[in-house]
This record gives sequence, structure tokens and C-alpha cells, in this order.
Amino acid sequence: MLDVYSTITKFFQDGGIFIYPIAFVLAVGIAISIERLIFLSREKARNAKAFQEFLPLLRTTDVEKMQHYTREVNTPVTRIIACGLDMMKVSKQRGDVENAMSEGMLETMPRLEKRTGYLAVLANVATLLGLLGTIIGLISAFTAVALADPAEKSTLLSQSISVAMNTTAFGLMSAIPLLILHAYIQNKTTSIVNSIEMAAVKFLNVMTLHRFIEASIARPTQAESVNPDRDAPLAGPAPATG
Repeated sequence: MLDVYSTITKFFQDGGIFIYPIAFVLAVGIAISIERLIFLSREKARNAKAFQEFLPLLRTTDVEKMQHYTREVNTPVTRIIACGLDMMKVSKQRGDVENAMSEGMLETMPRLEKRTGYLAVLANVATLLGLLGTIIGLISAFTAVALADPAEKSTLLSQSISVAMNTTAFGLMSAIPLLILHAYIQNKTTSIVNSIEMAAVKFLNVMTLHRFIEASIARPTQAESVNPDRDAPLAGPAPATG
């Protein structure tokens, strides 16, 4: 354990000043990852539990109880179903109910995807800080070598390059796990979104099957609304009276 601690300490001491901002970026990325993983795991469990409890109500097609449940339980899946139930009070067309639920999905998505995109940015920042630290370290090294004693140039150059390379190594060591965490969290978010969409489609299908909502049909155009008998055969001329 002491050997590991001494190795890490020496790595930071030999890495130059850019090691510290890279370490800060890594710490921020890990903090965001932990927060997102906890949040998404909780939301996934809450969604699964809420929909399992909602299924018996859906099978009985008791709209009043469904509305009561969606008001009592505040999860992404129940909020989206609540949007559909609210629209059913106004329109019985499946297309209208589906659009209302899509609006609910658009309101829910930002909370699930919040801060996830920062992980990819932080990974790129860590890599760029590592490269920047290496370049500045090499510039300082060659400047120092130019003014050093010829007998010490080789040793001084090798030491300076080793210090500069530590910055790049630490930048990559920070960026790689952040990218892996970003991909994992994105997949976890996609899985939750897919489960919510599945629940929404199941709700629509059941309500359509039981005739609480109707399959969308083409609505009459304005001209057809004004003249509903447009396609009826025209009456012939009135017969002449004798």
C-alpha cells in the first residue's frame, strides 16, 4: 500500500503543474458519473415498480382509478400516461392521445439526460490538458538544455521529457474511464427511455382495444365540412308542370 502511495505521489510531483487541473477534471467527471448512476438506477427501479402497480388498473380499464394513481405516484412513466389520460377528456382519437404522451416524453427526457453530455467534454478536456502540459514541458526542457552545460544536456533532456510525458499519460488515464462511463450512462438512459416508450405503447393499445380511444381516422377538410354532400349525385332539373 505504501509503495502505491509513494508511486502516485512521485507521479504527481514529476508531472508538472498541469497534473492538477487534469486531476480536477477527473474528480468532476467521477462526481457527475456517480450522481447520474445513482439517479438513473433509482428512476429505473421507480419506473418498473410504478408500471407493475399500474398494470392491474390498466387491465380493468378503470379510467378514474388510473387517473388517481398517476396523480399519486410521480414517476416519468406515470407522468406520460397522465398526459394521455388528460387528453382523453378532450379527444378520443389515438393520434391526439399519442401526441400528448409524446409531449410528456419531451418533458421527461431532459431530466434523464441531464449532465451526461459533460462527461464526453471533460474527457476531451483532460486529453487536451495533457497534450498542452507536454508541449509546454518540452518547450521548457529545450530552453533549459540550450543554456545548460554540455555534459549535463543529455541527462537534463531525458528527465525533462519524462516529466512532460507524465502529463500526457495522466490526461489519457483520466479521459479513458470518463469516456467509458459516458457510454455506459448513455446506454442506461436509453434503456429507461425504451421501457417508458414500451409502457406508453401498451397503454395506447389496451385503451384502443377496449374502445376508450379510437384509431386515428382522416379528419374532414374544411371544404367537406362546409359541403358534406359534395360527392352526392346532383339532382336533375325539376320536371315541368302541366
